[in-house]
Amino acid sequence: MRHVLVRHLPYRPDQLFALVGDVERYPQFVPWVTGLRTWNRRTREDGAVTLDAEAQVKFSIVRERFATRVRLDDRARTIEVSLISGPFRRLENRWSFKPQPEGVELTFEIDFEFGSRFLQGLLAANFEKAVTRLVACFEDRAEDLYG
Repeated sequence: MRHVLVRHLPYRPDQLFALVGDVERYPQFVPWVTGLRTWNRRTREDGAVTLDAEAQVKFSIVRERFATRVRLDDRARTIEVSLISGPFRRLENRWSFKPQPEGVELTFEIDFEFGSRFLQGLLAANFEKAVTRLVACFEDRAEDLYG
């Protein structure tokens, strides 16, 4: 499943980059993230920062844990996430933050497939709604932090 969501928001790109890049705080404002830990934070030669993160999530009756590699590229204003392990056959997502005269154009792209047909079927019916709700969590958090 693949989906792209674009939002125009009244914030600076660096504010949203910092918000989305602060993965350790996701349990504070993304209701289905019940736990998160990070490790292996390092700065690459190109200036980008990478880290590994394991999230515990709960959707309705489903509880899962998965690990990702996160690449934070401040210069390109992008955050890329790729799967290390978990219930997915494939998981990639990308956030980009493009400056606009009155704020930022936020683009969220996600492409994933669960390894389980049950989980794939469960989410397929509500996939677009789930992506919209996820991005709304970040919009709400930005409003709380930046007004």
